[in-house]
Amino acid sequence: MSITLVPASDELDEVLPSERLLANGMAIPELRASFRHIENWRNARAVLMVWLWTALIAWGGVHWGVVAAIVAFILMGPMHARFAILMHESAHRLLFAKKSVNDFVGTWLIAYPAFVPISLYRRSHFAHHREEFGPDEPDIAFYRGYPCERRDLRRRLVRDAVGISGYKNFVALLGAVVKPASRRVASSILGVQVVMFALFWLFTGAWWSYLVFWWLPWMTQWRVLNRLRAIAEHGGMGKSSDRRLTTHNVRQTWLARFWFVPYNTGWHLAHHVDMGVPWHNLPAYHRELQRAGYVTDSITFKNYLELWRAATTPAVNAAERDDISF
Repeated sequence: MSITLVPASDELDEVLPSERLLANGMAIPELRASFRHIENWRNARAVLMVWLWTALIAWGGVHWGVVAAIVAFILMGPMHARFAILMHESAHRLLFAKKSVNDFVGTWLIAYPAFVPISLYRRSHFAHHREEFGPDEPDIAFYRGYPCERRDLRRRLVRDAVGISGYKNFVALLGAVVKPASRRVASSILGVQVVMFALFWLFTGAWWSYLVFWWLPWMTQWRVLNRLRAIAEHGGMGKSSDRRLTTHNVRQTWLARFWFVPYNTGWHLAHHVDMGVPWHNLPAYHRELQRAGYVTDSITFKNYLELWRAATTPAVNAAERDDISF
């Protein structure tokens, strides 16, 4: 029996347009401005706090013993998730209302410290938004082939956890330095990493603190968190003009929001209905979609564990699923 993660057609009520939402789910013009309002002070605080917590975690890992070092290493996974989501906001130009501030902070204080060439990311990510699962989908390797057998996902996660995936990304970054088209951006990213190495050393007093508490978590556990989040966003879905058929909806918990879906990024269906809504307004916009009947309990996973279990059922016919080489 074929197993799918895509909601059945009888679970998708045709409720749009409504009094407050257009046929595509976006708010009517009279309401849209309030949902798309960017709160600069909130984002400035988020950028400040993500750097402050990164510094404090690294300092504690150096000065409070072996157990604290292990805890610090683990906590840097969620910190990388925060850098990634703030970078995502900047890529959408939702971090700060003024474009020059958004691009400067998003590039030099968020994206480059997180090893991300944000200009390239922005182009590929907008291709993702234009048509999920279309011919230009940049992240298809993360999404296709689900549901899959548990051993398949386990193999991919182990590959992430031991640094194989991270090594490929890091080598690609080093290789980009010698290519004329990518030399400037790659050199800038590596230059920022040198500065971070010095700052970690200066702040913690340990030359190795950058390697253990920043570079190594990026190479390993961040890969695991990123893959799990990607599956939770679009794994096993398909091409459609109805965003409910391209993007999962998962009930949010405080633990998930702390660990790998910070800054309301877990309300991902709302983000794909209107990618112009900044992170701090996504919960309100999600509730608007719920009130309209567009988002219902029947298409909502109770938690991420339920979704991952559905995505890794052993009942899948191996001859029918796509193999994922990523």
